[in-house]
Amino acid sequence: MCHDPSSRPPAPPVIGEVAGSGPLELIASDGNHFAAFEAVPAVPSGVGVVLLPDIRGLHPFYVALTERFAEAGLTTVAMDYFGRTNGVSQRDDMFDWQAELPKVTPEHVREDVRACADRLRAEHGVTSVLTLGFCYGGGHSWRLGASDLGLAGCVGFYGRAVLLAEVVEQVTSPLLMLIAGADHVTPAETFIDLRDRLAAHGADVELQVYDGAPHSFFDRSYAEWQEVCDDAWTQILAFAGRTAAATEVTA
Repeated sequence: MCHDPSSRPPAPPVIGEVAGSGPLELIASDGNHFAAFEAVPAVPSGVGVVLLPDIRGLHPFYVALTERFAEAGLTTVAMDYFGRTNGVSQRDDMFDWQAELPKVTPEHVREDVRACADRLRAEHGVTSVLTLGFCYGGGHSWRLGASDLGLAGCVGFYGRAVLLAEVVEQVTSPLLMLIAGADHVTPAETFIDLRDRLAAHGADVELQVYDGAPHSFFDRSYAEWQEVCDDAWTQILAFAGRTAAATEVTA
């Protein structure tokens, strides 16, 4: 798994007030009922995030991260992957994700993300929707750059490269790739190669490799990576602003 059970996400550079947060039950286009959690900033920016967790689904780390993004001014909905096979629930450390993860398909993820994006737009007036994921969710976030969801951009931390590699030629949304230089799962060179392939096909892609940083560095308990976490926040917020501005121009 990506994070220790007791870990919690680092704070954004500027912390604003959160107007409200809480659990949701959403329904995908195929009738799937799944758990989600949303947080809304007191001063919305018009930008929304669909947060894709790691292999554990809607774990407390991602509930807390949802509120962190709201503190940064981004209306955010985090989703669970396992509604079709394991019911509507937030996931604790006893959840057997190893048994359930093989049952999840990219099509399932896409339709559940669609339901989250629809909520951001319809309920909260969001005009620019990003996806942002970690590890398993990071790969799916990048892959959604080739979807029909109308995404302003897709961000991933140390994602599963194969999920993006399958759709390189179809990517149309801007991508931001935040990579751990000392990732024990996938070497940074794999992501650099993917970046180059994407660029060759005309994709708008930004890649930041954090030399020496381990897989799952985005964690406030890793004091030695505080500067890296701060930079990752800066990268995300700048990307959100740039892609939102581009969305306004093309609207």
